[in-house]
Amino acid sequence: MSALLSDLGADLPLVAAPMAGGPSTPALVTAAARAGGLGFLAGGYRTAPALAEQIRTTRAAGVPFGVNLFVPNPVPISAAAYGSYVRAIRPEAERYGVTLPAHPLEDDDHWTDKIDLLVSDPVPWVSFTFGIPGPPVVKALRRAGSTVLQCVTSADEARRAAAAGVDVLVVQAPAAGGHSATLTPARPPRPVRLTDLIASVRRAVALPVVATGGITTAADVATALAAGAEAAMVGTALLRTHESGASAPHKAALVDPAFTATTVTRAFTGRPARALRNHFTDHYDPVAPLGYPALHHLTGPLRRAATAAGDTRLIHLWAGTGHRQAAAEPAADTFDRLAGRIPTCRDSPAG
Repeated sequence: MSALLSDLGADLPLVAAPMAGGPSTPALVTAAARAGGLGFLAGGYRTAPALAEQIRTTRAAGVPFGVNLFVPNPVPISAAAYGSYVRAIRPEAERYGVTLPAHPLEDDDHWTDKIDLLVSDPVPWVSFTFGIPGPPVVKALRRAGSTVLQCVTSADEARRAAAAGVDVLVVQAPAAGGHSATLTPARPPRPVRLTDLIASVRRAVALPVVATGGITTAADVATALAAGAEAAMVGTALLRTHESGASAPHKAALVDPAFTATTVTRAFTGRPARALRNHFTDHYDPVAPLGYPALHHLTGPLRRAATAAGDTRLIHLWAGTGHRQAAAEPAADTFDRLAGRIPTCRDSPAG
């Protein structure tokens, strides 16, 4: 076990990934730590006060943890492209009586407020996705006592992160569920095995590596560690756990035989993200423009209505390629399985 996690009292090289939008709860983060690993709260899409409340709840459990933030890296969208997509998806929204935003909403996800929060009320680990924070932000967090991690998808991004002064790299392979961490969303990462990506990044920089993307079994964890990672970060494998805040339709879809494949789509948010193929990805990805966060805000009301109705045709069913391994069980059992303490055992779709 490397010092990377053991310094925080962890005895397993396993990290619960931050999954924004609901799945990452204080209960899941706490369970990850009590199972011997570490967990991340997902600061994305939350206001600073809402994130502060989650930090207080997790801190009260007496466990170490991290917080992940989205770095502003907007993908601008023209009014014409936005209007065209509004018209394309409006029939779906009308079925639920949902009014779509007429104009693009561009925001920075409360960036400054959340950085101020983490500098004034530090947590052990802070990680960043979508962009690389400037060196002053990195320095401020490190001075506050936080270890700073940066999610990267290539050796070039790793070099840029190292130049910004981060402590650790989270190396994300394309098999990961949810959003790609790519710094260039107009050019999604090409297919590459996680082990090859780890090797490429380690040749480029000397920083410690946490591996993520497609890790859902003990064999996957062992392979990532053998390739040079100091820990494995898992997300999809935890989505169906009791402590996960993922919606019931999302949890059920992960093991539903009706969903046969994942796909990388920008139809929901305007950034590339891996999800289960469904009606929405099949019909709207071909016409979806790039445009983040505008498309995230555009489809948000429709996605919420569809989730409330259990309509998996229209939900963003984020999932990595190993989603069939996700089990309905306590997160501690998932960690035990990933650590090789108990055999792999997938439950039934009704799970």
